[in-house]
Amino acid sequence: MKRFVIMTAGKTHSGKTTFANKLEEQLENAVVVDQDRHAEFINTYYKKLLAKQGPNTIKYAVTKTIVGHAVEETDCHLIISNSNRSKSGRKDLLDYFHRNGFNSILVNFDLPDSVLEERISVGSRSKIIFRSATTFEEVLARQNTDSDQDDVMPPVEGEADYLFVIRDEVDVEGVIQEIAGIAHSLGVGDV
Repeated sequence: MKRFVIMTAGKTHSGKTTFANKLEEQLENAVVVDQDRHAEFINTYYKKLLAKQGPNTIKYAVTKTIVGHAVEETDCHLIISNSNRSKSGRKDLLDYFHRNGFNSILVNFDLPDSVLEERISVGSRSKIIFRSATTFEEVLARQNTDSDQDDVMPPVEGEADYLFVIRDEVDVEGVIQEIAGIAHSLGVGDV
């Protein structure tokens, strides 16, 4: 059976998790892997294990373990709902999935900052996922600063087998239907 990995890329509050959850409902035998869930779990039960500075290695280890298990022990399609803004990070992850026989889809969330700022101001997302930030405004500001780094860039054609760009909330349902159509045409299962 052909398997898919669908990876999201985008800033905070761009709709990655909502999209992933809706897609999971539409794509048979798919599971969402969301690092925010992992961060919430760690921050709730294992906060003392978090590094004070630098990368959140425990969160990455949890995610890597879950992904490895899904790849090696199941026949599930994976929906990776993370920011995935680093080109080298996406490449490494996509290379791993391609080596394991997956077809790949990247979904880039390219919404204007004004929309993200509005969503943050009215949102009620839990802040328990934070390790070093204190607000989602701070997260967005960091992501905008990170955008100046050479490796942080939006996905481009050729990085994955398919690329979709969501520029507005109205694009979400159409992209989900296109992905479902691709899956169906490749015999991935009913959607």
